[in-house]
Amino acid sequence: MPHSADPSTAAQPGSADASRTVPAQAAGGLLAAGILLIAMNLRPGVVAVSPELDAIRRSTGLSGSLAGLLTTLPILCFGILAPFAAKLSRRIGMTRALGAMMALLTAGIAVRLAPGLPALFAGTVLLGAAISLSNVLVPSVIKRHFHHRTGLMMGLYSVALFCGAALAAGVTVPLGDALGLGWRGAIGVWAVLSALAFLLWLPQLRRTDVPAVAAGAATDPRTPLRHSRLAWQITLLMGLQSLEYYSCAAWIPAMLTGEGMSSTQAGWMLSLMSLVGIAGSLAFTALVGRSGNQVPFALTGTALFFVSLIGLMVAPVGGAYAWMLMQGFGSGLLISTALAVIVLRSPDAVRAAEMSGMAQGVGYLLAAAGPFLLGALHDATGGWTVPLTLLAVLCVPMGIAGAGAGRARQLEA
Repeated sequence: MPHSADPSTAAQPGSADASRTVPAQAAGGLLAAGILLIAMNLRPGVVAVSPELDAIRRSTGLSGSLAGLLTTLPILCFGILAPFAAKLSRRIGMTRALGAMMALLTAGIAVRLAPGLPALFAGTVLLGAAISLSNVLVPSVIKRHFHHRTGLMMGLYSVALFCGAALAAGVTVPLGDALGLGWRGAIGVWAVLSALAFLLWLPQLRRTDVPAVAAGAATDPRTPLRHSRLAWQITLLMGLQSLEYYSCAAWIPAMLTGEGMSSTQAGWMLSLMSLVGIAGSLAFTALVGRSGNQVPFALTGTALFFVSLIGLMVAPVGGAYAWMLMQGFGSGLLISTALAVIVLRSPDAVRAAEMSGMAQGVGYLLAAAGPFLLGALHDATGGWTVPLTLLAVLCVPMGIAGAGAGRARQLEA
């Protein structure tokens, strides 16, 4: 919690300090609520495209490779633009930067409502930029304002990510059909949620918080993270689990519809994966404080993801529910672990910001190859066996990176 709302220092009722503590606690609660609503907006703009991908291809004539590029563009933005988050926050402050990103996200989703492929791709780039910088800024804000409850807040942050993804995956197609919106309107309706996040964040725009990176950089020179083995393990865990997640989120609905499942049911499968991911994140949140390290979470998540990929090759439709349950729970454990170790392995907010920029910058550039590569492999082979085999093989280095990043140790200050 923010320092002024720390319950360990709360004043007794009736005192002058108590009268200041109550509004401070309310402000801390509003800050936490704003962070979680922002987190709910960091997946729908990307995930909502997947259930509508077949409709988009039929309407526009996009090839598999170009459709893969459409789903990959936001992830490319995550990697390319992540290093600029620190520069933006130094200029206008972390909380103001997050507010600006919610406004940009709303604009990006709205742009995709315009006719023509250029608007579709331009809006995707804009929302990708907004999500990219938000991805980096939120962990730093949590480290600074909730440093006594870092594990809890990062776990809740992961839960909110999956809530947003599940909502987008499950509601996009039915909502579009019910309201007669078409695929453009169906993916554009998520601008309402990001606009709500911006409105809830408005009280935070009064803060003039200069990020810890700026405050400490001049007087506290640090060893570059690129020289740290632990930093690379964290980065590889973030990158590989993101590659696995976004590849499956992009193509599993199309794969299942190709096997005879309806587009609505295929979208529900993706929604189920995200819903069960919430359970995985909640399990991590409940247990992280009792565990000396995060290795068990990383290895369990990797094993579940591996088995689900093998299952999708053997019985994609008949066993779809089982595979989505496994993949969802595994994804929840993996993303929660990857996000938490960024902060837990960092000794302070300065290092957390640096580690977040590296893990999400380099990691998402690695992840961006996934949806595009899977689309290209599908076009080349005419099936899903080779793409799914590739994802299964990549579970091995992901597990190794998770075992290293999850050990209880810290980056050099």
